[in-house]
Amino acid sequence: MAQDLVALSSDYQFWMQKLSVWDQASTLETQQDTCLHLPQFQEFLRQMYEVLKEMDSSAITERFPTIGQLLAKVCRNPFILAYDESQKILIWCLCCLINKDPRNSGESKLNSWTRGLLSCILSTFRFDIKEVGLFTRGLGYAPTAYYPGLLKNMVLSLVSELRENHLNGFNTQRRMAPERITSLSRVCVPLVTLPEFEPLVEALLTYHGHEPQEVLCPEFFDAVNEAFLLKKISLPASAILCLWLRHLPSLENTMLHLFEKLVFSERNFLRRIECFMKDLLLPEAACHPAVFRVVDEMFRYALLETDGAPEVLAALQVFTRCFVEALEKENKQLRFAFKTYFPYASPSLVVTLLQHPKDIPRGLWSQPLRRISEMLQEIVEGQTHGSYGGPFESWFLFVHFGEWADIAAEQLLMVEAEAEAPEALLWLLAFSGSPGAGRRQRSQTMAEVKAVLGRLTKLLRSPTLSARDLQAAAGGGRGGDPSPPACGQLTRRLLLNFLLWAPGGRAIAREVITLIAQTDAITHEVIGFLDQTLYRWDHLCVEAPRPRELARELLTELRGQA
Repeated sequence: MAQDLVALSSDYQFWMQKLSVWDQASTLETQQDTCLHLPQFQEFLRQMYEVLKEMDSSAITERFPTIGQLLAKVCRNPFILAYDESQKILIWCLCCLINKDPRNSGESKLNSWTRGLLSCILSTFRFDIKEVGLFTRGLGYAPTAYYPGLLKNMVLSLVSELRENHLNGFNTQRRMAPERITSLSRVCVPLVTLPEFEPLVEALLTYHGHEPQEVLCPEFFDAVNEAFLLKKISLPASAILCLWLRHLPSLENTMLHLFEKLVFSERNFLRRIECFMKDLLLPEAACHPAVFRVVDEMFRYALLETDGAPEVLAALQVFTRCFVEALEKENKQLRFAFKTYFPYASPSLVVTLLQHPKDIPRGLWSQPLRRISEMLQEIVEGQTHGSYGGPFESWFLFVHFGEWADIAAEQLLMVEAEAEAPEALLWLLAFSGSPGAGRRQRSQTMAEVKAVLGRLTKLLRSPTLSARDLQAAAGGGRGGDPSPPACGQLTRRLLLNFLLWAPGGRAIAREVITLIAQTDAITHEVIGFLDQTLYRWDHLCVEAPRPRELARELLTELRGQA
């Protein structure tokens, strides 16, 4: 309590000065300053209430002798009263000043003054009902419904004027002046969370005049985007698209909000990430190439900054999947060529990656995998290296459609024990695990993964399985040069696929995972693999009752332990 009082006293003086400045003049500058500080002032009011509710009225006036002046100034400021929950918190603060049993005339006077302020705030309108009763009844309104109806009509009138302004084009006699639109957007800053103003907010966002510069104030864009992210406003996708196209910082803040969710929240199921992205309307808005390019670039930087963090990789793949679905839904005949979304990529590679595995018979999945591998090898190691960027650019394009790498790992395990593992699929797996590796290191990775596959495919047909045998198969036979960094992760991926698909995998799955998950990082890697596998199977409608059931059981157990 003492610490709260000290902190509040410091803030109290600052806000008292601010309110005095705002109260003395209503200029454009003071309005802008008020709107800029509304969230911080609401938080101050909330903190003040937490302190006041623990004190009686006498202690309040003794500790804060000018609190009446401060609250009165707040009551006279329409911007503060209109913003979010400020009016409600102000009423709570005023109620703290009322003494239920006044002991002297001073306390009675304070009660009377406080009730007057409360009455002023709580009144539906400030006119005497007797004076307007006949008028409102003549219009067919009940007195209490008149002002809400008036507000609704005012908003609809402004919306109509904005739309008419847009249609009139250069007809300057009927056009709304740009200065008025700017002023209107500034007035709306504290009002964007009120449901009554949603049509006006939408009309402002979708308004396109012929002015060379943006006419809506930046504070308006910031307020709308913040309200949208906090679910305090509901707007159609078309309005959100206009917001992000007109104000790049809003789109950037939305992406940072997404990354915060990925990094600071508990480990998310991919299905939950998908719902979160769709709630943000990101896949739908990304059908516009300008939005897609910004989102894609931010994913690129996030991967570089986090050294390819699994959470960011998974989020990129979920975003791409949802984006492609939205694109197919919106564009039966594509308005934009895929080249527009991936301008620096090989068009034939993009088209192949965009093929939905669900539309290809399961027995033919190896064909597109081979084509993808051949095209990537030609770009990364062949003569077209300079045409479509370096290895990282090719890898970044490929991981958008990371399900192909997961399918390649599954396909490799299905190869007959006597047959050679397809080099194309081995290369694809090695490249996905370590895009920056040179040709020699990649060949070494392929050789080690091939050896592991040989031992695993033999065990796949063994009548008896043990966890120790499986661990030996995954890690045995090593010698000479140390293994490339990607080998460990690729081996674990193959091992987990083996457990899910092998007939005897269920009996030893928990023991094997205990043996390989020696660190928290590997445990989270296993959790991510299981979650991603289930999500991919659901997406591809894969019928695998036994592996699916085992994956769910293991995922539930590991999440409970993590």
